[in-house]
Amino acid sequence: MNATEPRRRWWPRSIRARTALAAASAAAVILACIGWWVHHDVYRQGTQIAEEQAAVQLWALVDQLNEGVVPVRTSAVPYEVVATGRRSAVAYGGGMADFDPGTRHVLPAPTGQGSPSFVRLPVNRDYNPGLSGDMAGGTHRVVTAEINADELSSDKAAALGVAADAKLRVYVVVLPDTAEAISETTDRLLLRAGLVGLVLIAAAAYFAVRIALRPVEAIRVLTASVTASDPRERVTVPATGHEITALATTINTTLQRLDDAAAQQRRFVADAAHELRSPLTTLLASLEVALAYPERTDWPAAATTAARQTRRLQALAEDLLLLARLDTRAPTAGPETIDLTALASRLTEQYPFDERPLTLTFDSTAPAHAQGNPDEFERLLRNLIDNAARHAAHRIQISIRNEDAWVVLTVHDDGPGVPTEDAERIFERFVRLDDARSRDHGGTGLGLAIARDLAHRHRGTLTLTPRTLGACFQLRLPRAPTPAGK
Repeated sequence: MNATEPRRRWWPRSIRARTALAAASAAAVILACIGWWVHHDVYRQGTQIAEEQAAVQLWALVDQLNEGVVPVRTSAVPYEVVATGRRSAVAYGGGMADFDPGTRHVLPAPTGQGSPSFVRLPVNRDYNPGLSGDMAGGTHRVVTAEINADELSSDKAAALGVAADAKLRVYVVVLPDTAEAISETTDRLLLRAGLVGLVLIAAAAYFAVRIALRPVEAIRVLTASVTASDPRERVTVPATGHEITALATTINTTLQRLDDAAAQQRRFVADAAHELRSPLTTLLASLEVALAYPERTDWPAAATTAARQTRRLQALAEDLLLLARLDTRAPTAGPETIDLTALASRLTEQYPFDERPLTLTFDSTAPAHAQGNPDEFERLLRNLIDNAARHAAHRIQISIRNEDAWVVLTVHDDGPGVPTEDAERIFERFVRLDDARSRDHGGTGLGLAIARDLAHRHRGTLTLTPRTLGACFQLRLPRAPTPAGK
C-alpha cells in the first residue's frame, strides 16, 4: 500500500475544508503561544502582588516588634518571628500553628550570613487539612527583616522574651495560592475561549473560501460548456479587481485565441480547398477534352498543361506541409552557424529567369553569420526572391549588413510596390494583391507567410519597409559569433 494513502483518507479533498483546517491549525498554534505567554505573565503578576502583600505584612510586624508588642496570631499570611538564644518562636500566625512552632521554631534563626530568600517548610505528619497541609514539605519564597534587640529598650526586649543581645528575624511566607488560583482560572477561560475561537475561525475560513470560490465555480461551469466547434462563450469578469478578475480575463483571452485559431483554421481549410480545386479543375478539364476528342487533341500541349498544373499542385502541397510543420513547432535538425552573405550570393548566381529578363544584384561581401537551419534559411531567401521576381519591372537588389547584435537583409524590387494598407495583409496566407491574381503566375499566396513564419522560428522579424519605388522586405535575424578559423 502506498504510504500516502492513509494521509489521503483523512486529509479533506475540498479546498474549503483544507483551508478551514489549515486556518484552525495555524490559529491553534498562535493561541497556544499566546496562552503560554498569558499564563506565565498572569502567574508572574500574581506572585508580584503576593510579594507586595507579604511586604506590607512584614513591615507591620516590624513596627509592632519595635514597640515591644508581640503580634497576634491572626494573620492573612503565614509569618514567624525567631530570635537567637530561643528554641521556640517569638511569635507566629497565619497557619504556622499547624507546624506546632510553640515547641520550637520552624524557620531558621539568624546566623549572621544573610537572610534567605527561600525556605523549605518541614513535613507536618499530624497536620489538619488547611494551609499547613498545602505548604508542608515545600520550598516557598519568604520576605524577611532583622531587628537587633540592643536597639530596643530592656523593657521591650523583655516583653518580647528575648535577651538584650539577641537578634530577631521576621519571616513572612509569600503564598503562591493567589497566583496559582488566578493562573488556573485564566487557563480555563483561555482554553474555553480558544476552543470557541478555533471553531469560529474554521467556520469563517470555510465560508469565506466558499464565497470567494463562487466566481471560480461559475467560470468552471461556463468553460466546461465551451466546445471546439463553438468557442464563442466568454466568462463574466468580476468588477472587484481581485485575483478572480485576472483569472477571468486570462480565460477570456485564451478563449479568444482559441476562437481566432478555429476561425483561422476554417479559413485555411477553405482557402486550401479553393487553391487545390483550381489546378485540379484545369487538369481534369484538359484531360477530359483530350479523351473526348483524341483525334483533334494537341497531345503535347495537353501534356504541357497537365505537367504545369501538376507542378502547381506539388508546390502547393509542399507549402501546406511546411506550414503544418511550422504551426506545430516541430523540431528540426540542430542549429548551425550560417553565413547569410555566402547563401545569398549563391542564390543570386543560380536563380533562373526563364520567363523574362531581370537583373538580380547582390552588393554585400562582409560575412553575416546567424544560427539556424540552412535549408530553412535558403527557403526563406528563395521565397523573398520569388516574390520580388513576380513583381519587379527590371531590377532586384539584395543587400546584407551587420547592425550591432543583428544581421539585416533587404530584398528590394522596382515593381509597383505595396499599398500602405496592405503592408501587413500580404503576410497572411493565400493573400494575393490585384496585380498578382493570376493562378499560373502569381504563386500560391503562401510564400511570404512561410517566410515570416521561418523568420519568427529563428527569433527574427520580417517586415515591409516604406519605399518610394517598389517593395522592400527587411529581414532581421540575431547575429551569431563568427566560427573559429573563419
